[in-house]
Amino acid sequence: MIVLMAIPVRLHKTFGVRVGAVQVGGGAPIVVQSMTMTDTSDAAATARQCVELAEAGSEMVRVTVNTPEAAAAVPEIKQRMIDAGCTAPLIGDFHYNGHQLLTRHPGAAAALDKYRINPGNVGTGRRRDEQFSTICQVAVEHQKPVRIGVNGGSLNQELVMAKMQENTDRNLGKSSEDIVNECMVLSALQSTELALDCGLRTDQIIISCKVSRPRDLISVYRDLARKTHQPLHLGLTEAGMGIKGIAWSAAALGVLLAEGIGDTIRVSLTPRPDGDRREEVYAACEILQALGLRAFSPAITACPGCGRTTSTTFQELAERIQGYVREMMPVWKTKHPGVETMTVAVMGCVVNGPGESKAANIGISLPGTGESPNCPIYIDGQHVTSLRGTYSELAAAFLSLVDDYVARTYPTP
Repeated sequence: MIVLMAIPVRLHKTFGVRVGAVQVGGGAPIVVQSMTMTDTSDAAATARQCVELAEAGSEMVRVTVNTPEAAAAVPEIKQRMIDAGCTAPLIGDFHYNGHQLLTRHPGAAAALDKYRINPGNVGTGRRRDEQFSTICQVAVEHQKPVRIGVNGGSLNQELVMAKMQENTDRNLGKSSEDIVNECMVLSALQSTELALDCGLRTDQIIISCKVSRPRDLISVYRDLARKTHQPLHLGLTEAGMGIKGIAWSAAALGVLLAEGIGDTIRVSLTPRPDGDRREEVYAACEILQALGLRAFSPAITACPGCGRTTSTTFQELAERIQGYVREMMPVWKTKHPGVETMTVAVMGCVVNGPGESKAANIGISLPGTGESPNCPIYIDGQHVTSLRGTYSELAAAFLSLVDDYVARTYPTP
């Protein structure tokens, strides 16, 4: 018997916040976002990466705005994105001097679609509230939403020390981990109240409380979801590299999203030197697609390999198909709506090959070690043909069949 897993229900009801043309919260689909790693003062390079990330599936893109030169480049970045046909909202990430940059560079304040504020590093003492309020007032003036983004690594230490002392004085028995998590939520809620006092509306505020360990992230967001109806941005502060970063992000985000918590997500992967920044976008999209919450691109089912598959053909073909789908999606998603729900199977032997290929929209079952050198092709459950030949010939023939299937099944409106 096959048991189908239910799609997670959005139990945490939130206000809707409009960020450019994208709605976050209020029952809208969960939004994927990412962040550039270029020098923001290089407008051409930054705009180019923004467009690349958006084409990969990032529905909002964030840039660091940390210097006067970076702030001055923002309007050009935005215009270059528009000229390239990229409609993804552009978000400014501010730390320490955001109040100065936004007031001294009104062009940047107007061009950005959202401001990210970290209440842990906008100043200390009375200056913290004053400088935080200045950013909020600019947001009110320009009718921009903000994200109040609390980070475990840059948490307000005055608040932490006060709670530590309270724990000691009252013998509350809380661990330092519990206190830090409590302070994260408290900082976010207090900052939200200050933002509202400054004139921002509830439909202009998104909250995040990001840490680096999945268990803490789950605990913090469960607490936060009980105490606010503001939309929540999910993600580990620093997930790490490669498999570790993807696994830790999936573990944390999967639990929260399955509980209906979260309105927008980022998978903060450390790229390899000269690596592809888009990998974090692909990871975020795959997490949402795995949970049945969104569909971003055709799902590729591929054989993991075993002693029956000593040939590498199925691996090479699966990699080529995956790369081809990613390459084509910017075109397909506009010309062939619905293609993101398509499934493709690339299997390596007769054990599961025919069955998985039949279950996909289009599938190929390659021969394993010692099997007949035929590659049956299945389309919507029916065996339509078999292929033979070298790897290059097989790849070309199968990609042609995929193209034909997309054109026929998902016609251009």
